[in-house]
Amino acid sequence: MEVLILLLILFLLPIVLGIFVFKYRKRANSLEKKYSSIIDIDVATEKLLRDKEIILSEVDNLRDSYKDKKIIYDNLIKEAAIFNEEIQLAELGFYKPHYDFDTSEDYKKKMDNIKIQQKYMVTEKTAIYSNTQWTVQGSRAKGKTMANRAIRLTARAFNKECDSAVAKVRWNNIKRLEVQIEKAFYGINQLNKSQDIEIDECYLNLKIEELRIAHEYVDKKHQEKEVQAEIKRQMREEMRFEKEVEKAISDELKYENLLERAKVDISKSTGNQLNKLNAKIAKLEEDLAAAHEKSERAKSMAQQTKSGHVYVISNIGSFGEGIYKIGMTRRLDPIDRVKELGDASVPFIFDLHAMIYSEDAPALENSLHKAFENFRLNLVNTRKEFFKIALDDIVEEVRKVSPEAEFIKSAEARHFTETLSILEHREKLADRQNAINQYPESL
Repeated sequence: MEVLILLLILFLLPIVLGIFVFKYRKRANSLEKKYSSIIDIDVATEKLLRDKEIILSEVDNLRDSYKDKKIIYDNLIKEAAIFNEEIQLAELGFYKPHYDFDTSEDYKKKMDNIKIQQKYMVTEKTAIYSNTQWTVQGSRAKGKTMANRAIRLTARAFNKECDSAVAKVRWNNIKRLEVQIEKAFYGINQLNKSQDIEIDECYLNLKIEELRIAHEYVDKKHQEKEVQAEIKRQMREEMRFEKEVEKAISDELKYENLLERAKVDISKSTGNQLNKLNAKIAKLEEDLAAAHEKSERAKSMAQQTKSGHVYVISNIGSFGEGIYKIGMTRRLDPIDRVKELGDASVPFIFDLHAMIYSEDAPALENSLHKAFENFRLNLVNTRKEFFKIALDDIVEEVRKVSPEAEFIKSAEARHFTETLSILEHREKLADRQNAINQYPESL
C-alpha cells in the first residue's frame, strides 16, 4: 500500500510542479510586461534625469518670462498712473514745494518771469532747433523752410501738452503731470529723431518750473483764502465780544435806573405796596450786583485783549472716542462758543471737559497745540484744532501752566447715547417682528 502511495506521489509531483511553473511563468511574464519600461534601472534613472532637466529648464524659462513680463507690467502701470486720476497720491510721491514766496502775487510774478524766459528761448531759436542743414531738391532754402515748419509743429505739440498740464494742475496731481510733460518731451524728441529736430532740455525745465509755480500759486491762493476765512471768523468773534461788552454795560445802567426809580417810589408807598417795593429793590440790587460784576469783567477783558478762555471739548457721536478739540474764545459767556460749534454742522452737540480762563489765552492755546502737534487729526491745516489723544495727557499738560484748572473726565454724550438706545430698541423690535413673521398663517 505504501508503495502505491509513493508511486502516486511520484506521478502527481511532476504534474503539480508543471502547473506551478506554468502559473509562475505566466505571472512573471505579466509582471515583466507591466514593468518592462523600468526593468532596466539605469535606463529608467537616466530617462528621469533627462525629464528633470527638461522640467527645470522650462521652470527657468517660465521664471525669466515672468520677470520680463512683470517689468513690462510695472512700466505700464506707471504709465497708466500718469493719466489715471484715481491713483493714490502716495503711489507717485508727495510734492515738496520748490519756492517759498509770501504771497500769491509773488508766485504770479515768478510765473510771468518764467514765461518771458520761454519766449526768449523761442525767439532766439534755442528752445527747439534742428542740428542738420537740410536740402530739398538741392535747395538749402527749401530745406530750411521744411525744418522751420517741423520746428513749429513740434513747438505746437509740446506747448499744447504743457499748457494742458498747467490748466489741469491741482493739489493732488502735480507729480503725475510732471511725468506727463517729461514723457511728452522724450516722446516728441524720439519722433523727430529722423529729422534731427530736438526740444532743448532747458526749455523742458522751464515748462516743469511753470507747472510747479502754477501748482504752488493755486495752493497759496487756497492758504490765503483759509487765512482770510479765519480772520473773518476772528472778526465775527470780536464783534460778538464787543456786543457782549456793550450789553453788559447797558444792563448795569438799566438796573441802576430801575433801582433809582424804585427808591423814589418807596418814599411814597405804605403797607403792602411798600413790602412789594422792598422785595423789588432787594431783587434789583441783586441783579445790579451781578450786572456790575459782568460789566467790570467785560471792561477788564476789553482792556486785556489777550484774556479769554481755552476750552477742551469732545463729540463722540460725530468723531469717535479719544478725539478732542482745543480752542479759544474771548466771549464773556464762553459756553456760547461751545454751543455754536455744536450747531447744524455736526450731528451731535459737544461735551465740555474744561473751560480754562487765562490772561493770555492765545499763548495757552498755542502751547497746548505745540505739545500735541504730532497728534493732530489734520496734518495739513493747523487751524483745524482736533487731536487724537488721551484726556489725561491734556490734563497733565494744562496743569503745568494752570494747576487749578478743573476737568470733567467723562463725556455725557447724551444725544448720542439716546440715539444708540433708540437704534437698539428699533433693532430689537425688528428682530421680534422677523421672529413672528417666521410663523405661517396656517398649517
